[in-house]
Amino acid sequence: MNEGMTKNAENLAALRIETPPATLREIALDRMRRAIIGGLFEPGERLVERVLCDQLGVSRSVIREVIRHLEAEGLVEMLAKQGPIVAKLDWDDARQIYEIRAALESKAVADCARVAGPDVKSRLRKAMNELERTSKQNSPVGVLDATTEFYKIVFQAGGHNIAWEIVSRLNSRISRLRVMTLSTSNRMMSGPSQIREIFAAIDANNPDAAAAACRAHVGAAAAIARTILA
Repeated sequence: MNEGMTKNAENLAALRIETPPATLREIALDRMRRAIIGGLFEPGERLVERVLCDQLGVSRSVIREVIRHLEAEGLVEMLAKQGPIVAKLDWDDARQIYEIRAALESKAVADCARVAGPDVKSRLRKAMNELERTSKQNSPVGVLDATTEFYKIVFQAGGHNIAWEIVSRLNSRISRLRVMTLSTSNRMMSGPSQIREIFAAIDANNPDAAAAACRAHVGAAAAIARTILA
């Protein structure tokens, strides 16, 4: 290939958009999701389209799309004659979510521990360090993002891609429960400490210890949630 053809190929390659910019709907959805998860909107609070349009600076059509998406994620409920409200937190629903988490996560961390090599351990260590950094800064959103990244690596490394799809669909509700439990005494430190035990077991390639640490972590969170919600 001559120099002219090489430069032309390089120029064409530079045109490719590797990371497409987020659409206005995606930005609005992310802002609303984080606002509900973070408690800016209270459970049971009405979501008025006109007010949301002013707050986010977007059209009603965008707000309606966002609300439909949040309803599918379980963060919004539609009530007759009242319209959309922030979904209320219910212990029975939370209990089922924790049971699903315990089953899927304990199996995923065990299988990850069996196969984890240097690359997976390095990525998990990076996510773990970020989790501990954000917990010390008392940043619930940072803790959520780092925790999600940690488990994403675990599930994919363990070959649990379908299970991760299931967890991802529940992630908004899982995150909302995490923020609720993180607001309790010492959970901002004890939660990451328990995940550190999961990581240590994976780092030692000890499946049984990883699964046990995972079940203990989820069980502790469920106990806090039950105290608050039941």
